[in-house]
Amino acid sequence: MRGRFISIEGGEAVGKSTQIRLLADWLRNEGRTVTITREPGGTDSAEAIRSLLLEGGADRWNARSEALLFAAARADHVARLIRPAVEAGGWVISDRFVDSSRAYQGIAGGLGDDAILGLHRFGSEGFLPDCTLLLELPAEEAARRAALRDGGDSDRIGGRDADFHASVASAFRSFAAADPDRFRAIDASGTSDVVHARIIAVLQPLMA
Repeated sequence: MRGRFISIEGGEAVGKSTQIRLLADWLRNEGRTVTITREPGGTDSAEAIRSLLLEGGADRWNARSEALLFAAARADHVARLIRPAVEAGGWVISDRFVDSSRAYQGIAGGLGDDAILGLHRFGSEGFLPDCTLLLELPAEEAARRAALRDGGDSDRIGGRDADFHASVASAFRSFAAADPDRFRAIDASGTSDVVHARIIAVLQPLMA
């Protein structure tokens, strides 16, 4: 039986890592085999590209270079890890997937959604999650959490200005509105247990 692929999306400091851990624990308790992964990353080759993307100065890559690197990492990630695990019956939970490239490079970076989706169709054969959980927070709360988490030492993408991150959040909302069958918007405010319960409630139909 085919497994499931779940991506967790959202802006900076919305609590993705905590919710991924809680979701994986819950799925394992339900008897599922679970693989946790991330983008960019997940395989040796993709992790090498991750270092190129997230380290260095803000101007190390332009938007086109970033988009190509993300697409290359994702192609390897899908072919070597995600698709085989799902086809073997496992559940894969990824911290970010193609929708982050759509939001960060496509919309906020100015390349356009069609360009990112074109790269995804070529590199990853258009492979998409069964469900995308979009964690949402008010901008002020997200900024407060990011400051506490990073202590002013963000990576080269997370450290971009407030207007950039507002554009990212707006892009995610538009993607969710345009594709309600795949996306589930999750209020990420409140305790981690409260947010986890919201996630479980929307994932129950996929457990059958």
